Amino acid sequence: MDITFNKDITQHFSKASTREWLETNGLGGWASSTISGCNTRNYHGMLVVATKPPLGRMVMVSKLEEFIHTPEGIVELQCNQFPGMVKDQALQYLVHYQQAPFPTFQYKIGEIELEKTIAAIHGKDLVVVKYQVKKAPQAFIMDLKPLIAARDYHSLSKANGFINQEVTFGNGSLCLQPYSDLPPIYIHAANSSFKYKPDWYLNFEYKEEQARGLAFAEDLFTYGQLVVTLKEGQTFYVMLSTATCEQEQGDALLQAEKQRREALLQQVSVQTNLTKSLVLAADQFVVKRGELSTIIAGYHWFSDWGRDTMISLPGICLVTKKYNEARNILKAFARYMNQGLIPNRFPDQGEVPEYNTVDATLWFFVAAKKYLDYTGDKTFILDELYTSLKDSVDWHEKGTHYSIHVEEDGLLYAGEFGVQLTWMDAKIGNWVVTPRMGKPVEINALWYNVLMIMAEFAALKGDESLRDSYLKKADKVKKAFKETFWIADKGYLYDYVNLYEQNDDIRPNQIMALSLPYELLDKTSAMSVLRTVEEHLLTPFGLRSLSPEHYRYESHYSGNQWSRDGAYHQGTVWSWLLGPYITAKVRLEGDAGRTIVERLLNSFQSHLLDAGLGTVSEIFDGESPHYPKGCVAQAWGVAEVLRAYLEDVKQAAR
Repeated sequence: MDITFNKDITQHFSKASTREWLETNGLGGWASSTISGCNTRNYHGMLVVATKPPLGRMVMVSKLEEFIHTPEGIVELQCNQFPGMVKDQALQYLVHYQQAPFPTFQYKIGEIELEKTIAAIHGKDLVVVKYQVKKAPQAFIMDLKPLIAARDYHSLSKANGFINQEVTFGNGSLCLQPYSDLPPIYIHAANSSFKYKPDWYLNFEYKEEQARGLAFAEDLFTYGQLVVTLKEGQTFYVMLSTATCEQEQGDALLQAEKQRREALLQQVSVQTNLTKSLVLAADQFVVKRGELSTIIAGYHWFSDWGRDTMISLPGICLVTKKYNEARNILKAFARYMNQGLIPNRFPDQGEVPEYNTVDATLWFFVAAKKYLDYTGDKTFILDELYTSLKDSVDWHEKGTHYSIHVEEDGLLYAGEFGVQLTWMDAKIGNWVVTPRMGKPVEINALWYNVLMIMAEFAALKGDESLRDSYLKKADKVKKAFKETFWIADKGYLYDYVNLYEQNDDIRPNQIMALSLPYELLDKTSAMSVLRTVEEHLLTPFGLRSLSPEHYRYESHYSGNQWSRDGAYHQGTVWSWLLGPYITAKVRLEGDAGRTIVERLLNSFQSHLLDAGLGTVSEIFDGESPHYPKGCVAQAWGVAEVLRAYLEDVKQAAR
């Protein structure tokens, strides 16, 4: 997709500061900011590295600010927010922005025309900034001032006397180590000189954190500035890294990275604006976990979550033909299986994984089946996963963590008071916003699919007796599912059932009964569910998490953490749910449904020019105009839109 903005966007702070670019490196690190150049989040930075990939993320260099010397004086190209003011005069010089594939900024300062390109290099903690002088009647001086944060990406730095102010410089390379327990920072700018002038700059404000009710003011440190003389036609590279980079060649790095991304696009047969954008976006989430791989749930603040990873895997790795990465992701999570469960998430500081999820493991089975469908790799399934999957079913049947167990009717029960186990997992203090304890509808749709998938795998293994056992259990679940969840007088499914309640809230979870590989409902019942979902939940950007007719419906996601988490699954629109909806729509309505959802996705493309550029936001307000909220780049949002578009709309994924 051609992501370009002219002066009507670039020179207006309110428009330019809400559009965010993101460059990732495949290790868990990134460079990111807004097209205005103003950092609006404490997660923005020019060099953010994962010290224990993909975790231990640190904002090392917050900004690299430019000063252009002209006959009329020094022009500052940076944009910042401070208490009571926004310093945005530099935007008058920003005449164009383009992302093809790297963020590229064009400045016009009098008669000087300067282009800046920023790229994170895959597999390295290395960011390349390229300056190209398109026009200059005479040579001019540019100063570059690195502003250092050197702190955990969730926190903020404050002026202190502990920062190490020593620095070394030689042959255009600057080396500094602000704190002894952090990696060093190397900034290489060939043919530059360095003016040592250490100082703190105070009270940078991050408006997005302020809007979220979080701490939002930061102090940044500078060691001084790099100085270079430039002239028309000259190209100048700056490289930022946590390893020596003076031997790296900026042009070669950019060309190799561009070719790598172009090769990704060739892996899909349907070349549209939507696929081109989402294939590149999908690549940003695949990162290393040790010698294997994983999927980051969302940028900028999520790590890798089991549920998100497994739901995302088909769209991130399979439709894009990243089969090796898909295999490594499945292997990585299988290693951490505990009493039949894969982790809910890996904490940032590397503590013991958390297992408070009922659905992540069930989605693991679906991801394994999809892997087999795409690759035909029976050997991997049978040699690497089969035993773990079989053990997992056994644990679910006899009971595992958090009272997850199969009941007499064959359905799966999950839940303990005070614990959130499904994807609707918001919790504030001791308040579980959507507890759903008992038998949730999508969990049992998944459980039925687990048994059917294991029957398929057992047949591959040649164990017909076990295959028949799984099929018998699946038949029992299918019968109990309809008897338990179907609301005959309303024509849709209960959201969850327990000893005390049959919860008839209209939520999107019931769509899973229509969209998973193995369906549970007859066509008449399925069509009725689909109509209910469309009437109450469908928006141009995803499905609402609760019907607007419900008394607890929240139409907007905003405010402090209490307000936001209280609305998270109470009406907020989720982009990832477009995938299951599209699959169900096409499955039930064929070509007529395919035409409708293709129009929906054509409209959806406008979102790729808002919020996170070229990618998909996590959530949206429940009511029009459905402003994007949450993470600006969410793995399962990208994955499910891309998967459904290629698999269901274009029928071109495999």
